[in-house]
Amino acid sequence: MPLFQKILVPHDASEPASHALQVAADLARSSGGCLVVLRAVAPFVPFSDLGSAEGTGWIPPENVVALELASLERTVKKVLAKDSPPVECRVAVGPPYETIMDAAEDADSIVMATHGRTGLEHILIGSVAEKIVRHATVPVLTIRPTGKRKKPRSSGSRR
Repeated sequence: MPLFQKILVPHDASEPASHALQVAADLARSSGGCLVVLRAVAPFVPFSDLGSAEGTGWIPPENVVALELASLERTVKKVLAKDSPPVECRVAVGPPYETIMDAAEDADSIVMATHGRTGLEHILIGSVAEKIVRHATVPVLTIRPTGKRKKPRSSGSRR
């Protein structure tokens, strides 16, 4: 199957995710492909359930999922404007990594943003993009946040 025919684009409502969506749209347009834009809604575990053996976590009611879908559709329409390839918007409840991996089963590639976290923040929060890159069975194109480019280290000697 050729790449970029069905591109999964995880979108977390951030500016880097919108930039990745633009890149994915360009790829889909040039290859005659389509986009599946996914928003993962993490389940919420009430404080009272922490440490409880029977605590199963709270899954958002359907109206929350519907509100997220409407928000995602507005964002996609705004970001892609008129020259959009075919787009399907989805909202799924679950941990972002697992939700994205499940959705990737019927995609031929993934285009997603990274948030550029480093150091302690990266260790504490982790990186969904990093996990996806390591474990996805399809190619993954990661898009770094604009304006967060590091200066390359010089290979010359120090003075």
